[in-house]
Amino acid sequence: MNVGFIGLGRMGRPMASNMARKGFRLVVNDINPDAVKELEELQASSAPTAAEVAKKSDVIITMLPDGPVVREVVGGADGIIANAPKGALIMDMSTVEPGTTDDLAAQAKAKGLRYVDAPVGRLAAHADRGESLFMVGAELEDFELVKPMLEAMGTTIYHCGGVGTGTRTKLVNNFLAVASCQFNAEALALSQGLGLNLESTLDVIYGTTAMNGQLKINWPDKVLAGDTSPGFTIDLAHKDLSLIMQAANTAKVPMPMAAAAREMFSAARARGFGAQDFSAMVDAHCDLANIEKPRLKK
Repeated sequence: MNVGFIGLGRMGRPMASNMARKGFRLVVNDINPDAVKELEELQASSAPTAAEVAKKSDVIITMLPDGPVVREVVGGADGIIANAPKGALIMDMSTVEPGTTDDLAAQAKAKGLRYVDAPVGRLAAHADRGESLFMVGAELEDFELVKPMLEAMGTTIYHCGGVGTGTRTKLVNNFLAVASCQFNAEALALSQGLGLNLESTLDVIYGTTAMNGQLKINWPDKVLAGDTSPGFTIDLAHKDLSLIMQAANTAKVPMPMAAAAREMFSAARARGFGAQDFSAMVDAHCDLANIEKPRLKK
């Protein structure tokens, strides 16, 4: 079976690399020639366009930055749907609005193609280690087909239901993840403003129901250690909050907390923090308040 992989960015490159290392025959494409070269060194072949990838593949995986790009690459006039052989399966792993997934799945079905949405949970460091989590929307037969590919890229796979459920589950998950980041940022900025000892404050939080995975597991190795290099950027978190708000508006579900969080991420972007890791929201808050950034003692 030939597998196409389009989108070799910060998440897609390690995911495709793990597949190549585990013996999958890949045909890859990306706008970054260095990323393509890295996959070629792992015995993957390359194609100059998405159309050429589609023509050569039984399964075509996309890992792309946003909905408009996914619509163009998958559903455009010279995209995957227009060029994939009948019976091929498209698996989009991007984080997009549910309407994009629904529209492209319908287009694929009309052309005799199968469609799976399988957005990714966890961070880029997990993708590097092959420890990603996947939320999969698929018919059962299609889920069984792609499951070995997902197992090559990650450790945790959830079949959420039919096509479209993976995308919708990802938005629910990311709302909690990004909003928690906002809460953590405000809390630690407040602790700095009140002149508290960071280590003592964290000890208390870790011993109560206020504790959360970001604050105890991720942040000590990221922003609190002075590392704001991006695993998941503030820009991407803001994008996801916008998708969440759009989906909520469509479903007529009020989400005031999400709206407030998005505006604070907008403020962080306006102050130049957009390309930093989303844990750097605490730095953005401290910058706004003109107080010292919280850092754990080494």
